[in-house]
Amino acid sequence: MTAASAPVSPTAAGALSAFLRGVERRALVVAELQTGDPARAEQALVAVMRAFAAVASDLPMAQWPPRFWALLAARQALRDTPTGRWDGGVAHLGELDPLVRLALLLRIGAGLDEDTAARLLDTDVDGYQEALAAACPRDAGGQPDAHGWRVLAEEVQQLIRELPAQRLKELQQPVAAGKKEASSKSWRAPANEQRSTPVPPRRRPSQQRRWRGPAILLATVLVLLVAGLGWRAWQGRTPDAPAIVPEGAVGDAGPVKVEALDTDAPKVAPAGTDPMATEDAAMLADPDFPLLADADLHAWSAAGGPLPVDESQAKPTRPEPVAAGLETAAADE
Repeated sequence: MTAASAPVSPTAAGALSAFLRGVERRALVVAELQTGDPARAEQALVAVMRAFAAVASDLPMAQWPPRFWALLAARQALRDTPTGRWDGGVAHLGELDPLVRLALLLRIGAGLDEDTAARLLDTDVDGYQEALAAACPRDAGGQPDAHGWRVLAEEVQQLIRELPAQRLKELQQPVAAGKKEASSKSWRAPANEQRSTPVPPRRRPSQQRRWRGPAILLATVLVLLVAGLGWRAWQGRTPDAPAIVPEGAVGDAGPVKVEALDTDAPKVAPAGTDPMATEDAAMLADPDFPLLADADLHAWSAAGGPLPVDESQAKPTRPEPVAAGLETAAADE
């Protein structure tokens, strides 16, 4: 029983197709140089593309490149290459151990950095650098040949650039297996027997009735508005009941009544003609008028009251008794 894959949106499907179209040329050359067998490389690549298409929708796009190369590097067909043949400028690859050859191709063919390639090969950066050193061509003295490295890298890049478009087109055609009919058209069209019966997506109730919420809200607002306007109009037509005014209070029971006074209003002298103004001016001009403000203090002092303590000076340690200031001449006798 095969689990049905999650539906993929048109946008995600387009992005996945664009990614695979961009990587399939480089991946096919790497697989072919790793296995040394074009047919074996194509079969491995088609299987990897199908596996990647099944899991790509669950991954962020930033993780697509490392996951794709991880699936390709993990294929047993790339680890075991008993029928491989390498000729011409890439004959050096046939002299290498499969894992060392894969480490080299991930660098000069796939273009991966050392950290990513080391994780794909399940090793650390130091171990990956040792594999690259072992894969480096050697000169006559047995020393690493930098020129040979550049020639080999350029040969791999040229194979990628000059890969015929027909080879890529064949990846999308049915893969024959002996006399049996092809079971799949391409990695972009999974096998019919593996594809479950398409079920039309069910529309969620919220999508079916998404218009009901705004409609109900609008109808409620209209009903409340009509009810408010009707209540206001009804209140305007109803005559106001007479208000109950408490005894002694003024109520708005009618127009204001104006009655004439029994006697004439008191006459007020105009400003500047007050007869008391002259006396007030004379009092204010008296030089002793400020003393009136302290008249109570002076009267109390004249009656023999003790003077208040001067708070501005230091207080005496032993103040004199209050009666000391009231001594008279008769007491001295």
